[in-house]
Amino acid sequence: MSIRSQLLKGILEGCILAVVDRQTVYGYELSLKLQDYGLSVSEGSIYPILLRLQKEKLIRGEMQKSPTGPNRKYYYLTDEGAEALEEFKVNWEGLKSPVDRLLHKEE
Repeated sequence: MSIRSQLLKGILEGCILAVVDRQTVYGYELSLKLQDYGLSVSEGSIYPILLRLQKEKLIRGEMQKSPTGPNRKYYYLTDEGAEALEEFKVNWEGLKSPVDRLLHKEE
């Protein structure tokens, strides 16, 4: 597994919560949204995380008719998910700033 994949694995859950917070999405659409932000993630990696987030009640899934094909499962952020997203943001900023300072040789 590449370093990029390992780093992404650690932050993917927070990134998914952030996308679902912005809008309701279905699985494939979610992978496209992540790609739009430069995060290439296979659908095979996304669905287990979506299932785990549902089990943890951070998101909820709801089957809906699709205008172009079979029904799709759309994901919504729950109140618990919104709290988890805020916690992720705080933790991310706590890691990002010192790592940036180290990488850019700032004191």
